[in-house]
Parts: sequence; C-alpha cells; structure tokens
Amino acid sequence: MADDITHYDAIEGYCGQLSYSAGEIVELCVSTSETNFDVTVSRWGGSIEQVWSARGVGGSLQPTPATADASGCGWDTSVEIPVDPSWRSGLYLVEMTANGAPPDRRTGHACFVVRSSEHRKRALFVLATNTWNAYNDWGGRSLYTGGNQVSFRRPFGRGMLSRPATDRDDRKARPRRRGEEPDVDGEVYQSYRYEHGYPGYMGSAGWFTYDRRFVEWAERSGLEFDYAVSSDLELVDGLTDGYRLVIGAGHDEYWSGAQRDAVEQFVADGGNYASFSGNTIFWQVRLTDDGSAMVCHKYSAHLDDPVRAADPAAMTGMWCDPVIGRPESRFLAASSMYGLYSRFGQATPRGVGGFVVYRNDHWMLEGTGLRYGDVLGADDGVVGYETVGTRFTFDDINLPVVLVDPLLPDPHDVEIVCVTPASNLMMGEYPASIAALDDQGDLEFIAERAYGGGDDAFAKVRHGNAVMLVCRPFGTAAGEVVTVGSTDWVFGLRDPMVGRVTRNVLERLG
Repeated sequence: MADDITHYDAIEGYCGQLSYSAGEIVELCVSTSETNFDVTVSRWGGSIEQVWSARGVGGSLQPTPATADASGCGWDTSVEIPVDPSWRSGLYLVEMTANGAPPDRRTGHACFVVRSSEHRKRALFVLATNTWNAYNDWGGRSLYTGGNQVSFRRPFGRGMLSRPATDRDDRKARPRRRGEEPDVDGEVYQSYRYEHGYPGYMGSAGWFTYDRRFVEWAERSGLEFDYAVSSDLELVDGLTDGYRLVIGAGHDEYWSGAQRDAVEQFVADGGNYASFSGNTIFWQVRLTDDGSAMVCHKYSAHLDDPVRAADPAAMTGMWCDPVIGRPESRFLAASSMYGLYSRFGQATPRGVGGFVVYRNDHWMLEGTGLRYGDVLGADDGVVGYETVGTRFTFDDINLPVVLVDPLLPDPHDVEIVCVTPASNLMMGEYPASIAALDDQGDLEFIAERAYGGGDDAFAKVRHGNAVMLVCRPFGTAAGEVVTVGSTDWVFGLRDPMVGRVTRNVLERLG
C-alpha cells in the first residue's frame, strides 16, 4: 500500500478549494466504503483547537476517474462547512472517521486555509501548497512519477497532512548521532514508511513535515501571522496589500509566474520577504482549469511544453533555464543551481549539518553568542535534504562576498552571513529510496540547460553550498529579502539559537 495509496483507507476526501474567507462555504467531497462517517474541523497552530464537527454523515463510495491525478476526482459534495467569521486565519485540518472500518484504515484527512479579509497581522505566511501538489501521487501520478499536470481537487496522500510524530526516521536527511554512519541509501526512511504505509514522497513535502513545524514554533513563541496558500498569490487580488512581510518555509519549490510577480512587486514596493526554505522557486508552474490544477513539464519542458515556442518565458521548466531567462537567484541572491543537496545520498553525507558562521556581528545572529567558525543548528541537521546556495569568493579578511554575476543582484546589495558546502547529484548518487530519472540526474540536467553541457559545465554546477544571506534585489530603496537556504531549517526551531535567528528575521522585517 505504501506504493499505491489510492483507496487504501476506508475514507478519503478533499475540499473544493484550498483557501476560503470568512462567510464562505467549504465543500467537503468524501468517498467512503462505509455507510456513515464523522467529521471534525480543527485549527492547527500553536495548538490544535476543534471548531466544528458533524456526526453520522451519510457516506457512499464515489467513483474515481482514471484522470483523477491530473483533472481531479469530480466527487459530489458530502458536507458543507460554513467558515465562521470568528475563525482565525490559519490551517484547518479536516478529520474524517469512517464508522465501522478497521482501526488502521478508518481515518482520512483534508485541509483548508482561512484567509484574513482584514489583514489583522503585519506578516503573511504562505503555505507551500504548490509543492505539496507536485509530490502528491494520489490517484496515479505526481510530477515525479510521469505526470505533467496535477490536480488540487483530490485527496492528499497518506501522511502529508497528519501522522504520528517521530524524531528523525521520517526525514529525508536523517541527522547522524555520534558513532553512526550516514544512511546514504535512505534505508531507515524506507523501513519507516513501509511499516506505516506511507508513500515515498511523504518526507519531501506537506503540512506535517515542514509548514506545520514553522507554524507551531511561531505561534507558541507569541508570533502571529495571517495565512494563505501558494495559488492565492496568483488568484486573490491584492493579497499582499497592507503587510510588511511575506514568509515562506520548508520546501517551497514550485512557483507560478503570477505568484512570483506578486511577491517581487511587493518587495520592489518596499515590502520584505523571508525564505526559510530549500530548493526555493526552482520550477515554474502554470495554473490551469481556473486554478484547480497545476502544469509543469519539468525536465522535458524545453521539448514538450506547448507554450515553449509562442511564449518562452512561460515555459514550465527551471526558472534558471535560459529559455525562461528569469533565474531565482536574481530575487533570492541564491539558487539550487549553486547547490541542491546536503546529507542526502552521496551529497556531503558526513557534512556538519549546520550553517557555518562567517559574519557573527550581523543582525541575524544578534543574541546568539555565535562566533566566526561556529556551526548553527548541527544537532538538528538544519542544513539538509535540499538547499540553495550562491556564487561567492573570499575577500582579503576571509569573509564571503558574492561574485559579480549577471544572474545575481549587485554584490553591494548582498550580505552573506553563513555558508556550508552542498552538492548537486548525478545518476547513481541518489538514495536508493527515491525514484530518480532514468537517464540523467539533476547535475547533468542543470549543467546541460544552464551551461550547454560538457565537462566545463559539469564542473560549474558540481560543487555548491547552502547559504544564509540578506539582499536587496531591487536596490536600497526597496525591501529586503532574507534567504535561509535549507528545507530542514524548520527541524531546528526547537534549538534556542535557531529560534533566535528566526525571530530576529521576523521582527526586523515584519
């Protein structure tokens, strides 16, 4: 079941939209093999607070079309949930329980976000739902298993929204303890997911793995935000109006052009953006079917995307592909082209797992006591799985400075605070626990698309880094962008120093 999770559980469901405003009606679409089920809705922030429930709802087994992965399930609405105006902005977990089903198959989960119509906070946290959708293979295929269109109107895979917590067995870059050898092939991860019936992508994306950790830490620390989802930045007019800061965290890999336009315009107009994410803004996607589905041709975009000839900039491939001509590094001052993996497979398997400090007097590190050469967050492996890095050299006092590069902002507008080695991977270097491409890896692909291939191109993207930096991509009159380039930063928020750095960023920018 861990490799074919569709219909394994006795009840499955999804919401008609991923986000709603007060007064709207959530349409919950459910398919179950049992005759009735219960529903609870809970806001999941610093704590889990139930806000709504229904018991004994009549259930039925709804047919799933063969194209559900790409075009959605098309199920009828089973339950209508009114969004009460008193409900705070945030992520709301919908738990469905099939009465009479076996205990290990009787529960399904869906979710929705309540947006704020009044912009009550100064910061907006955007959940990386585009990336959740890219990895979700419920109903057939994901963007990693042969699909080039994926629907938001289908259930999320088992474990993406909720599952029992474990310290490190469900992590793609499992932190080593003293005396342990690195789990290069992901054998511990594989064993864990098979034991509990989770699909392979479960540790790569989703609320429970990444976004949840950031939200729980922030709200328990007294920090409050308004919330939205990735596609809201494209579909909701004026979403960022009135905020000082927009935040992303965890694994925020898939961005539409309009989503990026909205965030970049926000910063150009004086707002700030904080990214606590790895592999950030790596693939351009295109929303379709009124925003209910997402297209990305990824590795074959330059060959197969039908918009390639008429509108090259809209091609759904890497943002750093010269055909698109809009590398993410121009905004973040960093890119996974300069370092994609850390402590994953054969990419730095014995790496330190934390950020190495260079500018210890920088405001990001205020109150931490960290000194030059110290390592931040190593115990929790905050540098891990997927990263973003930058092209840099050392100045005459051995501090890192960004190289002059047309793909990067003006070096005078970039401050590198911490740097740790990372690497791109080629075929044969990935963990055995994941599905990689049949004929090339990310290293070969990036070298070919970004630099034309060959030994010289291969060498340019072979070695990279994970970076913490601050930049002003639109000059000193515009807003600031903070890049903390690792998916696994959120796992270290329980470390007081990691938490302090995060708070420093949020309080300065927001």
